[in-house]
Amino acid sequence: MTDSQGMSNSQADKPDTAAANSTASTDKGSNANANRNAFANWQPRAGMAQITTLEMHTGGEPLRIITSGFPKLKGDTILAKRQDCLANHDELRRALMFEPRGHADMYGALIVEPERAGSDFGVLFLHNEGYSSMCGHAIIALSKAAVEAGVIEANEGVNPLRIDAPAGLIHSWVTVTGGKVSHIEFDNVPSWLAQADISLQVAGIGEVSVDLAYGGAFYAYVDADAIDLRLEPDNTNQIIDWGKRIKAAVIACEDPRTATVHPLEADLSFLYGVIFTSQRQKTHSGSHSRHVCIFAEGELDRSPTGTGVSGRAAIEYARERLQTGERLQIESILGSPFTVTATCQTDFAGIAALNTRVAGTAHVIGQHSFYLDGADPLNTGFIFR
Repeated sequence: MTDSQGMSNSQADKPDTAAANSTASTDKGSNANANRNAFANWQPRAGMAQITTLEMHTGGEPLRIITSGFPKLKGDTILAKRQDCLANHDELRRALMFEPRGHADMYGALIVEPERAGSDFGVLFLHNEGYSSMCGHAIIALSKAAVEAGVIEANEGVNPLRIDAPAGLIHSWVTVTGGKVSHIEFDNVPSWLAQADISLQVAGIGEVSVDLAYGGAFYAYVDADAIDLRLEPDNTNQIIDWGKRIKAAVIACEDPRTATVHPLEADLSFLYGVIFTSQRQKTHSGSHSRHVCIFAEGELDRSPTGTGVSGRAAIEYARERLQTGERLQIESILGSPFTVTATCQTDFAGIAALNTRVAGTAHVIGQHSFYLDGADPLNTGFIFR
């Protein structure tokens, strides 16, 4: 028997399965969306340590600024704080620089109390091997962040900063135009040519001529064109390999070891890296040359290297190819430029040195909250090269 609409009584008594399925599917979809959004509700377990960072880059070179969660370091000087960090908290450097939180080329800055009256803050520089004595790309990024974060009260025009670094007091200037940072520059520590034209036999390369110079750290400068080394992003493996080979050869040679002795601080007396230079491989017509620095344990600097361009200026000045008041633009492997100006000659602990001013551009790229879990067997990181 059917009703007036042609539906049997048995059919009329059945539930609308399609409608029910549609409703269930809708509810399931809503729940799934709600569950997916719930990832943002994750909270750390009790006992997990948290370290926060501000992420920046200068000319492509990363800077991880530690903003909270790091233990207070002991010591009245920046070098003493560096020793305390090395002796008692080095696992945190590894955790933040190494994978999985970082990578082989990560670079960091730990903000500490200033050493000198009148300084705005102190800083330690971190990388895959340990602690730098000075870092120009970090100073540029820190100067911008200090203004934008309100570390100093900034006004329209030029704003001075005093930063205590392991290599000494660094003065930087941040220009604000229309409420935005428009220019950053800093006066580096005195730089000098330590030893010129060192001839070395390097395994796998052959004869290499090296200049040693100090620009806040000691570097070995090598003309890449003279050894047929391409300074391009697709050749980074060879650049790193040759940089490590040359660094080892310089360290093994007695005369260069003597040249890399700092006149005042034993902690600064070491070869930090190798800088390959080329005046043929530059990409910008206004550039003097291209720099690629291999430092620490095979790190490749994406920027032209702030301390490295100061050392290069000291070499050019010593060879009378650069006069005080003149400026060089030096580009990185990415083509990003720094400018370095030879400001004046100075005497540094009996060494005829050069004062330089370096300028560049930095950008903020993010913020992180990192957690350290004692139950994680890889908590303090690992590194591949």
